[in-house]
Order: sequence, then C-alpha cells, then structure tokens
Amino acid sequence: MRDAEAIYRTPLGAAGGLAVTGCGRQHARRAVTNRKLPSFAVVLVERGQGWLETAATGRMSLTGPSLFWLFPNRVHSYAPDEDGWDERWALFEGSFTRDFVRLRIIAERNPVVALHHLDEVVRLFGKLNADLLDDTNLGQASAALMLHRIVITAARQASGAADRRQERRDMADIVETLRRRATQPLDLAAFAAEHGMSPATLRRRFTLETGLPPKAFQLRARMDHAKQLLATTDEKIETVAAMIGLDDPFYFSRVFHEREGCSPREFRARYPRV
Repeated sequence: MRDAEAIYRTPLGAAGGLAVTGCGRQHARRAVTNRKLPSFAVVLVERGQGWLETAATGRMSLTGPSLFWLFPNRVHSYAPDEDGWDERWALFEGSFTRDFVRLRIIAERNPVVALHHLDEVVRLFGKLNADLLDDTNLGQASAALMLHRIVITAARQASGAADRRQERRDMADIVETLRRRATQPLDLAAFAAEHGMSPATLRRRFTLETGLPPKAFQLRARMDHAKQLLATTDEKIETVAAMIGLDDPFYFSRVFHEREGCSPREFRARYPRV
C-alpha cells in the first residue's frame, strides 16, 4: 500500500438500517491512542502485527491477517510494530448494529477476528470502497450491503464455520427437528440426549445457530404457526391455541399480544381470508 486513502460520506436520511460513513486504506506506522469514535468501525489488518487495547479487553497482541471491531464512544488505542501494517477500515452506523451486538455477531469483549480466508474479505472491502466512491443513493446502499457481508463473513470465520461444515449441518438438522415438533411439549434433557449432548451444550450450540435458546425458538415457531392458522382458517381462538400446543387460550392470547402487539382476533381482522 502506498499513500493513505480516505472517503467520508454523510448517510442518507432514510438509511436507518445500516450506513457506511467512511472508509479508507493505508500502510499505517503510527499509533492511535485514547481515541473515541461516534460510530462503529472495523479495521482490517492485511499484513503486519501490533496490538489493540480497549477497556473491555486490555491490551491484546494482533497479527494479520485479522480484523477488529471498534465500538462507538469507547476509548481505544492500537498500533502496528515498527514495520507498520497494511490496513483497510470502514465506519458504520444504524439500527442493524443493535442486532449485530444482540446476536453476538460482533462482541466488545472479543473484538479481534483471525482471518483464514483473507481474499474474500479484501474483495468485500474493495467493493465497499468503490461503492462509496460512486456517491449515489445506489452506491451508498450497496456499500451498506458490503459492510453487512463483511460482518457476516467475519463472524463465520470467527466461529470456524468453514472448517466445521458437518457440525453446522448436524445443528441445522436439530433446529429443523425442533421446528417440526414445536407444537409438542419439549423435554430439553431428553431432546439433548436424543442428539448425543448435554442440555447445556445443546442450548449453547442451538443459540449460536439460531440466536435463540431452544424454548424461545419453540415459542416463536408456535406463534408463527398460530398466525398462519388465524390467517388461513376459521378455527376458534381456543382451537388455534390447542393446535399449537397451548391448552390455555388466555395464556395464548396474552403471549400473542406481547409478541405481536395485537390480540389474535385483531391479527385475524388485519389479514382476512381471500
């Protein structure tokens, strides 16, 4: 890398989900010390080594290829060693970042991701840079899409997904099994034993795969089935409750209202049968 490059953009007013507000690349030789940013940032270290320090992690050594996440309004410092490092970076903001954090796709306590497939990430950063240079509504929207892909690609590499395809296929089968059995009572210990693992291991792996623990996933599947029944049949509310595995129609109505913001009858009125 030669001279430093940087692009900054004001996000579109309507781009509330995810917006890239800047990106760049450089061969860095200087330290960044005690800095706060108003937005999220991702820094890709293609080659070189150095360190990163935050309040959540303390000082960590860092060797490329890797990337790290920086969180808004958090003091951080980082620096390459005396030889410098080749870096690319992007600034981003928007409501999608809350989902990234909630689902632990990016984590303040584990900000560094060692990369096993650098070319894929470099290609995404290059496309993001070209999109931001375009400086059109479409270019900004495409840059946001590239940033989203960077987040997902890094998360997959962090979880070792590329090297554990069979494990993920097995977990996907378990998720699908629970989805099919969602209307039946769930004995978590028996369900875990059926798949050769402890309840704690099943809960951890299931949550990593879906973002929800098994019982919460089951309840969501039940409510989704209830919405299908309400919209496509004339069954009574208590019958719908029983069909999704809930014997108490009042409990069903309360849970449905808490999740959907309306009663089952109001939902049915919004989506009349054709």
